[in-house]
Amino acid sequence: MIADLGYIALLFAFITAVYSAFAAWYGRRSDNWRWVESARNATVITLPLVALSAALLITLLLQDDFSIEYVWRVSSIEQPTYLKVTALWGGQAGSLLFWNLLLAIFTAAAMFRKWDEQKPLMPYALMVASFTQIFFLMLSAFVENPFARITGMIPANGNGLNPLLRHPGMIIHPPMLYLGFTGFTIPYTFAVAALMSGKLDDTWIRTTRRWTLVAWLFLSLGLILGGRWAYDVLGWGGYWGWDPVENASLIPWLSGTAFLHSVMIQEKRDMFKVWNMFLIIVTYALVILGTFVVRSGVISSVHSFAESAVGPLFFGFIAVMFIFSAYWLNKRREELAGKNSLTSFFSREAAFLYNNFLILAILVITFLFTYYPIISELFTGERGFVGPPVYEKALAPLFALLLLLMGVAPLTMWYRTSMNRLQKAMLWPFIIATTTIIVLFFLNIRHWAALVGFWVVTFAVVLTLMEFGKGTRARMKHGENVFVAFSNLMARNRRRYGGYWIHMGVLIMAVGIIGVELYQEETQQLMQIGDKISLGRYEMQLLGVQQYEGPDDLIITEATVDVYDNGDLVATLTPRREIYTRTGQPMTIPKARSTIAEDFYVLLAEQPTSPNAAIMRVFLNPMINWVWAGGFVFVLGTLIAAWPDAVEDRITAVRARRRPAIAVAGD
Repeated sequence: MIADLGYIALLFAFITAVYSAFAAWYGRRSDNWRWVESARNATVITLPLVALSAALLITLLLQDDFSIEYVWRVSSIEQPTYLKVTALWGGQAGSLLFWNLLLAIFTAAAMFRKWDEQKPLMPYALMVASFTQIFFLMLSAFVENPFARITGMIPANGNGLNPLLRHPGMIIHPPMLYLGFTGFTIPYTFAVAALMSGKLDDTWIRTTRRWTLVAWLFLSLGLILGGRWAYDVLGWGGYWGWDPVENASLIPWLSGTAFLHSVMIQEKRDMFKVWNMFLIIVTYALVILGTFVVRSGVISSVHSFAESAVGPLFFGFIAVMFIFSAYWLNKRREELAGKNSLTSFFSREAAFLYNNFLILAILVITFLFTYYPIISELFTGERGFVGPPVYEKALAPLFALLLLLMGVAPLTMWYRTSMNRLQKAMLWPFIIATTTIIVLFFLNIRHWAALVGFWVVTFAVVLTLMEFGKGTRARMKHGENVFVAFSNLMARNRRRYGGYWIHMGVLIMAVGIIGVELYQEETQQLMQIGDKISLGRYEMQLLGVQQYEGPDDLIITEATVDVYDNGDLVATLTPRREIYTRTGQPMTIPKARSTIAEDFYVLLAEQPTSPNAAIMRVFLNPMINWVWAGGFVFVLGTLIAAWPDAVEDRITAVRARRRPAIAVAGD
């Protein structure tokens, strides 16, 4: 009965989304606003229907109803309650339903707001938003039905959730990514609506600015949490392995980052309109493509679900929506021509453009390397592979240039920047950065790439701090003390200084990346109880290995080791391996002794064949925790930039009212 109700709610949600698209189209065609209002109401009603369907699937998971195939695949009687709830996105059918829920939340929230300023866009926005919702609801209702029943004998117990998905990071990581993915459909929706309606000023950008920042924040959080999950569970010894599904999330984040930077130029200088439309269309396509990669199984990944019929459907939908968007972009190309053009290669507009080019170069290389297995098989018949060292060698120079530009760009001026002024502003940062690497050289840091990297980071950090200092000193001249001046600086210009905090987060992360990528040490050894292994200034002794039963049909093998730093005992660690007996799938749980300077990271590398021995793999990861600290600052900066500013919103509204009205195209 519960399953039937869940499926009926899903079907009604699909029908409602189809009705919304039709009503919006008919309302625009007949110039009858009541139909458009009805379309909006239908879009909002889709949300409780999908929410009901998701809630009923969770109920089936909590009730251990193994007559439902999805429940049998991802849950078991012994599974803790919180994992039964999160099993909603632990498999393909459930994750598609969860995607639909998040998409319905974003769409309903965007369409429910006041329409006064966006009224010409709304019929088209409703149509475009409904297209995406219809596609994903179609997948859930007719291709990957989460309420499908098992034919024949009902199993007494389920397979249980994939062991890799039981880590706390994977409870939070997928929802963050999905929120980022679905969130980017909102700016795309309004961008295409602007193209279709002919309302080509920056209304759609102002309407979706905060939606874009929120989507970008969630996608950023998803990437950071995914890196932490990989570090804690996968046993890579690091936070990033250039796995195809990692890359499938990184690629739309890159295009979204380029878009966020580029739209500022359109708002300030009425430039790059075609470019901004192109970027958001590409971001939307890459979001759908990333979802396709996770679920199609076309590229081998530790993350992807098994191969299924959804792959070709995703590919077809991406092709249709991209062609549809490209048609409207080409149709409006001449009308999108900006009033201004680039007047100097040394200006803020140029700096933002260089930023975009670098980000897109990183995107293209990552895209080609990620999809190289498919490309090579298509042309040669053999499935190729690109390993992490190739990514790192190709992308490291581009990332270094991007970090350098992050520091220099705030010094530039609109229209044109005096080279003399720029050189003066960079003098002290140059001196400080150069002095820093000289000191590092005498501290025995001699790797040329590390010295170059630390020089770039120091240079950019000093330039960014100078921007904070300059703004704070300007406010102090009006009688504010340093703390009040700094607080007011953040509050009065959140977008600008929130952006600087984001840059600081990236630079802090860069310190950690340089440390772990260039100075990571690693060793592996078969150890008997009592044996010792050395790495750097650390020494580790194996004290014992034990095997015992864990919850939910787990067999756990755990090693106990003592870690010494220059002869002093600093930690006792218990790395382990778990085998889920129903599927035979192993999972590695590393342990680490962490400081701000480094992690001593220990893995039980293989299942021991003797109770008195174990193969231990050990990593020394310098500066790894700077990656997580930088991620925290990054998120803080994004929150500052995205936080509503009543003063700025009022100014924007006044400017919008003063603009001359733009006729809505009838085609």
